[in-house]
Amino acid sequence: MPIRVGVIGAGVMGADHIRNLSTTISGAEVTFVADLDAGRAAAAAPPSARITTDPSELINSSDVDAVVVASHDSTHAGLVLECFEAMTPVLCEKPLAPTLLESHEVVEAEADLLAATGARLLSMGFMRRFDPGYVALREATRARTHGEPLQVHCTSRTASAGTGASSESAITNSAIHELDIIPWLLDSPITEVSWQSGRSSRHSTGDLRDPAFMLLRAADGTLATLELFLNAQYGYTTRCEVVSEFGTTALPEPAALDVRHEGRRSTEIPADWRPRFADAYRLQLQAWISALEKGEPAPLATGEDGLRASQLAQAMIRSLHSDGAYAKVVY
Repeated sequence: MPIRVGVIGAGVMGADHIRNLSTTISGAEVTFVADLDAGRAAAAAPPSARITTDPSELINSSDVDAVVVASHDSTHAGLVLECFEAMTPVLCEKPLAPTLLESHEVVEAEADLLAATGARLLSMGFMRRFDPGYVALREATRARTHGEPLQVHCTSRTASAGTGASSESAITNSAIHELDIIPWLLDSPITEVSWQSGRSSRHSTGDLRDPAFMLLRAADGTLATLELFLNAQYGYTTRCEVVSEFGTTALPEPAALDVRHEGRRSTEIPADWRPRFADAYRLQLQAWISALEKGEPAPLATGEDGLRASQLAQAMIRSLHSDGAYAKVVY
């Protein structure tokens, strides 16, 4: 019997998960979709799946064996806690929660559940840990193929910021990927951070200062940088390079159509992150479903990983509100 999955949130990310689970993931079936917009839920759901505007109905349904939470960031912690109450395995999209307090509450609740039942139900959707490029970069870095790592340089650019984006949400929703992946690459925790900004794009609105530049210092002394630009206009790109003593290693450019026409050469740039990380999402979902089939712990990021990323984000926000002063990370 396939693992019957309920997906909460039928927006861009939720709809993508539904397509993957329904078409490319072995051993899974989407049986229930929840979204506040019933029409959006119906449009994303497979023909045989039930739909609802009430996520609690989905979580507690006898038609659901596991849940994917892909709804708004502000709902993540509460929905994960409901899954704990229902003893239902849950894959939560990043971030674990937009606030550090909520992240602590979820991790503490899972620790209590583990002590009482031995069950570990939460997996975090930090899909870059499954991206073949990041996996190869991590292996080379940890093997010290080119000597000790000295610096890490990351770039993350999107075409346009979402409605209501702020400098804080840019950290908790976008930079959160690098806040997870940099210590994962280095196998060294981040001890202090600094948030900087200069001249902002004319496309920045409200409380968003964009682009931003972030510095992260690891416990082993490695310095990492992140340029985060949410309104880059031209499309989506992400880069990561590790500078070591005897050489450098970097993510490969994703394969794309190379066009040569009328004396010009061009390469298509995707509009958002989904084409770039399509393999990572599929590999992550398959690993999760396969672990559930076997009754084994899922080899995904954990609630504790989500909490550590939230702790880094909180330190970055402190620096943001302190004119870029270095902020210590409190674990």
